[in-house]
Amino acid sequence: MAVKTTNLRPVQKKKPAAAKKTASKNHLFVSRTAISERDYFDYNLLAVVILLTCFGLIMLYSSSAYEAIVENNDDMVYFRKQAIISAAALLLALIGSQIDYHWLADFSLPIYVISTILLVITKFVGREVNGAKRWLGTNSFSFQPAELAKIAVILLLPTLIVKMGYKLKGFKPVAVIIFFGAVSSFCTYYFTDNLSTAIIILGITVILVFIAHPKTAPFVIAACVGAVGVALLVAWIITGDVSGGFRIARIQVWLHPEDYASSGGYQILQALYAIGNGGFFGKGLGNSTQKLGSLPEAQNDMIFSIICEELGLFGAALVILLFVFLLYRLFFIAQNAPDLLGSLIVCGIFVHIALQVVLNIAVVTNLIPTTGITLPFISYGGTSILFLMAEMGLALGVSRQIKFK
Repeated sequence: MAVKTTNLRPVQKKKPAAAKKTASKNHLFVSRTAISERDYFDYNLLAVVILLTCFGLIMLYSSSAYEAIVENNDDMVYFRKQAIISAAALLLALIGSQIDYHWLADFSLPIYVISTILLVITKFVGREVNGAKRWLGTNSFSFQPAELAKIAVILLLPTLIVKMGYKLKGFKPVAVIIFFGAVSSFCTYYFTDNLSTAIIILGITVILVFIAHPKTAPFVIAACVGAVGVALLVAWIITGDVSGGFRIARIQVWLHPEDYASSGGYQILQALYAIGNGGFFGKGLGNSTQKLGSLPEAQNDMIFSIICEELGLFGAALVILLFVFLLYRLFFIAQNAPDLLGSLIVCGIFVHIALQVVLNIAVVTNLIPTTGITLPFISYGGTSILFLMAEMGLALGVSRQIKFK
């Protein structure tokens, strides 16, 4: 009689299909609830802004102490004013970062209109400083409407781009957006005689449209035509006997500063002397000689040359790296913004800071004609630091709405 062998391994009962689905759903439910969304805040951006501001205050005191003693018998005049405004502006930026940027975008058109009106009236009731009417207010409190115009454009153009959506690929929507930027740029140039800020506003406009537009070829062609036009203008000035306004004179000074050493080329030559005297590691903090009356307004547009003289090319490179890191954090926020509006707003801030840093350093090193552009967070100027901090508050506000899992 044959004996049947049995399987000694325990028999596993099959679960019904419904039970499998239930278990799978429960597993997904547990995994999803275990991963919670958290708000993000870019403390790296805040840190680099504070670092640049503190460094700027140190260099401001170093570059302005001599002139402050001579003119006001107080070496802390410029430093004290800038430090108070910087602290207050930083606090306002932190408060402003808690405001929803979508709410600010709803008021972008009124802000734009107000900034344009202020630009227009500056020509008639503005304060004249160094031969130019660019300020509104009194001696104790004044500001430049052109700085407000930058923020107005940074808020309005992204709002228009988002509202137009896919229609942006047409000619008319692009023309409308460029029109708003061009009007602000023209008013800044014509009513406040501020060509440098007008160029920056126009640059913000064009680059924002370039970022949002689906086609690249028209912008490449326009850039090539513009570059050829600038080259022809410079060649005409070099080869011809050109006489004109002070802007033509600035180009002539840029091309041959040594021929105008006693007039328009004096400031840029002194700045170049300061850069050359600094060498690689500089003379040491506070040991600049060009700031002792040789370099006019050393604490303003030409402060980068004092940095080069006192801290050398090494210190200048560190400052440039700080700006590169600042731009990287803005790029990170723009890339991870929760929507297109936030991304474009931060892109506008990125373009503004990048253009201003590049143009200032290019002027100080005589790569381009003098334009009167300050170095962000470092040059002296209450209006500049106030509105720069406002832009940083906007960027931090966008970063606060980034969600990470």
